[in-house]
Amino acid sequence: MAGDPSTVGELTTPALAVDRPVFDRNVATMAAARPGRALRPHVKAFKSTALAGRLAEAGHRTFCAATVREIEGMVAAGLDDDLLLANEVVDHRRLGPLVDGGASITAAVDSPETVRSAAAGGLRSVLIDVDVGLPRCGCQVDDAGPLADLARSQGLEVRGVMGYEGHLMMVLDPEEKRVKVEKSMARLLQAHEAVGGDVISAGGTGTYAVNTWANEIQAGSYCLMDTQYATLDVPFEIALAVVATVISVNRRGWFVVDGGLKALGMDHGDPTSLRGEVMFCSDEHTTLRPGDEGMPVVGDRIALLPAHVDPTVAKHPQLWVVDGALADGGAGLVDRPVVDRWAVDLRHW
Repeated sequence: MAGDPSTVGELTTPALAVDRPVFDRNVATMAAARPGRALRPHVKAFKSTALAGRLAEAGHRTFCAATVREIEGMVAAGLDDDLLLANEVVDHRRLGPLVDGGASITAAVDSPETVRSAAAGGLRSVLIDVDVGLPRCGCQVDDAGPLADLARSQGLEVRGVMGYEGHLMMVLDPEEKRVKVEKSMARLLQAHEAVGGDVISAGGTGTYAVNTWANEIQAGSYCLMDTQYATLDVPFEIALAVVATVISVNRRGWFVVDGGLKALGMDHGDPTSLRGEVMFCSDEHTTLRPGDEGMPVVGDRIALLPAHVDPTVAKHPQLWVVDGALADGGAGLVDRPVVDRWAVDLRHW
């Protein structure tokens, strides 16, 4: 857009940036592994309809979301062929008018209350959300069939089941992960026998390669990645960085940049940088010890790699798309061209 920065050096920091070549490789890799409806990308990971549009171009036109706001934004962007609200809410009234307008929206339900809310709110279809081992949402297996019966009595189509094995995403040993995912999915398949429907929805970036029991995988982090997911044996690279500016250098051996707790999702730990070792993060600052390249100078730009992509993205109004490597954080970072701006337009609730 007119007036947008043309290089990383012109960004107002802290700024969220996407390495476009890496992003493109990640998208192509997943599209080859899980083409079309075999993947239902989860927009909670990136909260951007512009980014979702790139996934649609790669053949993924069914999406899932965590909030009503995300569903509303996807409908407004015309990405409403088949949307799943993969989370329980107790007030679906904002979604009914979107369905009446032609959007295809299905909601996850795990209780009589959420079933009745979906029907009263004007939805026409649901998935029964089943507890598959993560102590979060999801009904017990024995309750899935009766819930499906209740939903049908309320005039709702029951499309199938979903379950999230989130507690298994970070299991490192591939065989251990496969065994545990199989056990988790056995619960989902048992529930599916009682529920019926065509959809068995589960999984995420950490289990997409081993979960062969679900017929659609709800992965989202794969396209941007973070340092936690990068510890797994997955064929995706880190494409996301918070670009920060060095604002202070101390001769006692540390330097400070202008991105801190308010720019980074910290629940999975500190960010990392190839320019130095992170000592700690404050509200508006991250303090680092210099790395092999030596002490930077005030005004230098460095890349901080977040440990958790989803909450990091939610802290920023846009993703700046950069043509060139971000993660190395070297001296050439300031000259990397900014080629696009993707609004993070699905934030809030």
